[in-house]
Amino acid sequence: MRALGPGSVSSFLKIILDVVFIALWIGLGAVTLMMLAAILFSFNPQLIDDITIRTGSNEIQAGGPVLLGGLAAAGLYLAGVLVIVERLRRIFSTLTAGDPFHPENVRRLRVIGLVLAGLEIGRYVVYTVGVWALPGAEIKQPEFSPTAWFSVLVVFVLAEVFREGARLRREAELTI
Repeated sequence: MRALGPGSVSSFLKIILDVVFIALWIGLGAVTLMMLAAILFSFNPQLIDDITIRTGSNEIQAGGPVLLGGLAAAGLYLAGVLVIVERLRRIFSTLTAGDPFHPENVRRLRVIGLVLAGLEIGRYVVYTVGVWALPGAEIKQPEFSPTAWFSVLVVFVLAEVFREGARLRREAELTI
């Protein structure tokens, strides 16, 4: 089976990315609605006083700010994944068109690398804010993930490979 062009593996993966893209938008919309509901319920705190979070042997009352903070973290995470999937969709569009070294793919890969790094840093930020905001909670400290950071480096290296491929393609187009 072919890797590039119409009817190839890349076109099949593009379809999967399209479905995931729509699902992520639906998820982001749901999180946004839940955040709006949490804000509205915070005007009448008795409506959400019964929400408790269990962390290990402790139970924490999750009032409006705690609930809103958790939903905001989930929303930011979904937004980051949405950016990654959107860029991948555009990359796979060029692969399906048979143009893997499209100059825009370099920038798309760099954005993917930056967002991956941001999501990984976000794990540590959410932990730090959680420890600060919920002092009695037993929050598990995030471990250093060499796989995640290796993925970030691989994406940046691939961006440079695509940049070099685009440069070589430009030079070949200028050759008579």
